[in-house]
Amino acid sequence: MDKVIETPDAPPAIGPYSQGIQFGNLIITSGQLPIDPETGEMEEETKAQAHQCLKNVKAVLEAAGSSMDKVRKATVFVKDMNDFTDINEVYKQYFTFPFPARSLVEVARLPKDVKVEIEVIATAE
Repeated sequence: MDKVIETPDAPPAIGPYSQGIQFGNLIITSGQLPIDPETGEMEEETKAQAHQCLKNVKAVLEAAGSSMDKVRKATVFVKDMNDFTDINEVYKQYFTFPFPARSLVEVARLPKDVKVEIEVIATAE
């Protein structure tokens, strides 16, 4: 049976979806936007947005009893591929070797016109 993951430590969904779903040993997060869950605000700078996205991913995983070291696949959506290096600088602060598999895709537009959105697939502890 699927288990809905909800936490006040990540921003609430802005549409008809869950912050995350767990089924069996898999945890799948929705794309996390760079919204501070306490203030509802967003930083403008790309690195700050990447940090907040990953903090939100971490919060959803922890609410499910998992952690960043259990991430097996990450998908990063970016508004501008020129931000690739900045995002990698932040990304490596949250993951260690062996790094999870990852896709990084430039998209035309993201919700709330953010620069970065990140989703992951992880295993339960």
